[in-house]
Amino acid sequence: MKFSANLGFLWADCPLPDAIRAAKAAGFDAVECHWPYDTPPDVVRDALSDTGLRMLGLNTARGNVAAGENGMSAVPGRQEEACRAIDEALSYATAIGAGNVHVMAGVASGDAAHLCFIDALQCASNRAARHGITILIEPLNRFDAPGYFLRNLDQAAQIIAEVAVPNLKLMFDCYHVARTEGDVLRHLSNLQPIIGHIQFARVPDRGPPDGGDLDYRKVFAWIEASGWETPLGAEYKPGENTDATLGWLTWARG
Repeated sequence: MKFSANLGFLWADCPLPDAIRAAKAAGFDAVECHWPYDTPPDVVRDALSDTGLRMLGLNTARGNVAAGENGMSAVPGRQEEACRAIDEALSYATAIGAGNVHVMAGVASGDAAHLCFIDALQCASNRAARHGITILIEPLNRFDAPGYFLRNLDQAAQIIAEVAVPNLKLMFDCYHVARTEGDVLRHLSNLQPIIGHIQFARVPDRGPPDGGDLDYRKVFAWIEASGWETPLGAEYKPGENTDATLGWLTWARG
């Protein structure tokens, strides 16, 4: 099994280039991040080159975080800002060689929000295709992200089918799925054709994948047997010391 360190949580107290180097030293096969925009892309590119790691993906900007915003792409009246956030993410991803951009929907609901999100995803997918980039969408659980527009896997699958382009895929986060929909292995099996990336964290506290309500030994074994080859994203909250939480890497690699 191959694993990617999500640097939005792991080594989050370090500058992004240092976090990339820490992930390499810890034995990760790739990295991914949330919002890298405060770090010049050439600095990130140099760290990736030095370590030989790939940056798998990054997120579009959330908007006004202090006001509770969590993306803008499904928020009526925010279309221009959402387009700018998509362009920003695609530009940054292109500069560092990232293969995926997660387009964040935001806090919204209803038909108008659905239409906004469809329009944003069509625009994002078309622009991303010019650079060989995949657009990802991710349902977030209602406990961690109350009011988030993309709430469940069925909704995400319907949107992907409606946009109907090959470079729009599902970000399947085992943690979010387990918290709201359960039966992670069944959902992985049913949705595998539209999955673009897989992430994980312990359920229900979003810690490292040791213990908890979801047996990741079984989950990782199923994913490996399915033929999945892309590194799985370790998107968990490590507390103060990331290195102290990495014992799971030993058993997860088999």
